This record gives sequence, structure tokens and C-alpha cells, in this order.
Amino acid sequence: MLIAGIDEAGRGPVIGPMIIAGVMFKEEDCIKLIEIGVKDSKILTPERRQKLYQKITELSVNWTYEVITPKEIDQAVFYRKRTGIGLLNKLEAEVMAKIINRLKPDIAYVDSADVDEERFKRTIMEKLTQKIEIISKHKADAIYPVVSAASIVAKVNRDFIINKIKEKYGDIGSGYPSDPKTIKFIKKCIESGEIPDFIRMSWSTIKRIRRTN
Repeated sequence: MLIAGIDEAGRGPVIGPMIIAGVMFKEEDCIKLIEIGVKDSKILTPERRQKLYQKITELSVNWTYEVITPKEIDQAVFYRKRTGIGLLNKLEAEVMAKIINRLKPDIAYVDSADVDEERFKRTIMEKLTQKIEIISKHKADAIYPVVSAASIVAKVNRDFIINKIKEKYGDIGSGYPSDPKTIKFIKKCIESGEIPDFIRMSWSTIKRIRRTN
């Protein structure tokens, strides 16, 4: 039996893309994820994530990821603000379905972005090209090692993109709205009139910064 874990990294930041990753293993190899120390990527150091990333990809039958750009995220959020209809969860579910279709596991465990786990599952299943069992849970990255593995793959690939941005633009902080360095960087961009395409313009952070300028 082939088991996949699907998770995202970068949903909350105001800077950079969201990465959704899928990693698939033989059922008998899933125990090895615990043995090598796989945990939710958020509680691991960058160095530890990088080491585990190598082991995870070597142990897996297959792995893949998709990049959801800031522009795509903005389109979904702006649509919700105009219509009241949330599209970001739907977008995330559809990309997860795309990854599941590519991997073709027997069972896929996904970290539910929707408050309604079953609704998130149904949205994924609507886009599947074959019958696959979906387990949709909140905080799946902390519950299921296969999802923890996917969270690590997603986070490492997002970090790679963020580091490339830092190489060009300098210290942009963590990219989260709560980070003063990130706010300072965005404020400087707005004041200069040159806003890079990796900044999510739909975030309320942007409105607050413009209001205080």
C-alpha cells in the first residue's frame, strides 16, 4: 500500500509564495519516518529540516511540490473581499488534488485548511481522477509522520525561494506581518513606489502600512 502526506508552507506570511508538497511512501516504510526524527517542520531548525529533507526524499517512493504565487493568493483573497466567497481554501484543496493525482497513492493524509475538515476533503475529492482514500485533519502535520514529512519538504523549498529573495533585497525579516523587519522592508518598498511581486498586496498588512504613511 502506498501512503502520501500532503501539507503546505507559507500560508500566513505577507512575503513569498505558498508551497504545497506531497511525499509518498510504502506503508512499511512509514515507521522509519519516526525513527529518523520527522516532526512538524515548524518545530525544527532550518539545519535539521535540511538534513531530514534529504532522508525523506531518499526514503520516499515519490515526492513533488507546487508553488502558489503571491499573485494567485492575492486573486483568491481579493475575490473573497469583493464577494464574501472564500477561494483560498478552495485553491489549496485543488492544488492538493493535483499533487495527489500526480502521486497516485492508495491513501492520502492532508492537513485541512478549512475549519470543516470534511468539506475540505470533499473539495479535494471533486478534483481527483481516480478513487483514493482521503484523510483530512486539522494539525495533521503534528499527528501523522507522513504529513510532517510533507511539511518539511514544503518548508525547505519555500525557504530556498525566500533565501533567493534575501540575496537580492537584503534582510526582509521572516516575511510574517508580526515581524518589524518585514514591516520596515515593505514600508520602504511602498514609499519608493517599487513593490516587488513577491509581496502579497491582498494582506491587511499592506492597508495598515499605507494608512500610517
